[in-house]
Amino acid sequence: MRATAPAWLGAARPDALRVVALGGGHGLAATLGALRHVTRDVTAVVTVADDGGSSGRLRQELGVLPPGDLRMALSALCDESEWGHIWRDVLQHRFTSEGPLDGHAVGNLLIVAVWELLGDSVAGLDLIGQLLGSRGRVLPMASVPLEIEADVELPNGPADQATLVRGQSRVAVTSGRVTKVRLLPEEPPACTEAVASIMGADWVILGPGSWYTSVMPHLLVPGIARALHETSARLALTLNLSPQQGETDGFSAADHLRSLREYAPDLRVDVVIADPGAVEDLDDLSAAAEDVGGAMLLRQVSAGDGTPHHDTLRLAAAYRDAFDRFLSDVGERSR
Repeated sequence: MRATAPAWLGAARPDALRVVALGGGHGLAATLGALRHVTRDVTAVVTVADDGGSSGRLRQELGVLPPGDLRMALSALCDESEWGHIWRDVLQHRFTSEGPLDGHAVGNLLIVAVWELLGDSVAGLDLIGQLLGSRGRVLPMASVPLEIEADVELPNGPADQATLVRGQSRVAVTSGRVTKVRLLPEEPPACTEAVASIMGADWVILGPGSWYTSVMPHLLVPGIARALHETSARLALTLNLSPQQGETDGFSAADHLRSLREYAPDLRVDVVIADPGAVEDLDDLSAAAEDVGGAMLLRQVSAGDGTPHHDTLRLAAAYRDAFDRFLSDVGERSR
């Protein structure tokens, strides 16, 4: 059960709000790019289940947390200066060769090197953040690397029989429909600093991103899930702009909320942010939002170029509208 005194009641201005964004990959990067226009205090809590590409190779060879999504979050928060942009580009640069360095991102190697030198993943990420002049902090969701396991209904398979797919990189590109996801180990230790950031936040943002491999995993880490239920922070859910092949094939906007209910039946969502162009049935979404305790906020947040990408400034405006709405409701609504 959540505390009854929201931390944001003491916030003087929207740009002083403490905001924590949960996710991974490009979806989290979009959120962070938007939030930096809204508040000065941003923390990213990042999934650590990637097992493909450069991250997967480093994870397998060195037994470290996969650094790729952490690198992307750090890059999204870099300082808006020549220094910050140069180091962002260095982190994002990938080698192209015919040797073992092919495909490795410089930032992945740099992050792992700092981890080895400091012996502390959080301290290492903080140090890279200082190098970038980051306007925020990046933390791993868990203190150990995780593996995603999913039950998948294949297109031509028996309707009553699911296929087991293991590994984030495989689940993300499955040709079937994901029906259930799990983490291995089943009850991983949450990053202590990540839990503290959620407990001390004014707002927590969940999504957008790969639904079952970037968003839902946060609810499967007991310490993170417990913090989301106990924090006095408001919770906003940012919906995707389109279904993802395999992960959410055939999902409506409302179906995302119903699946959230399956993994966290008691979690309250204060506001659901959706692009009207990505909503098939407004009444259905409104009912689903009400079922999780929240209000629906319809805003054009897409880039408007026909791709399922969020526009940074439009998403920033939507977050500001959500934050301002609740700040103006102080005295009218309490938990």
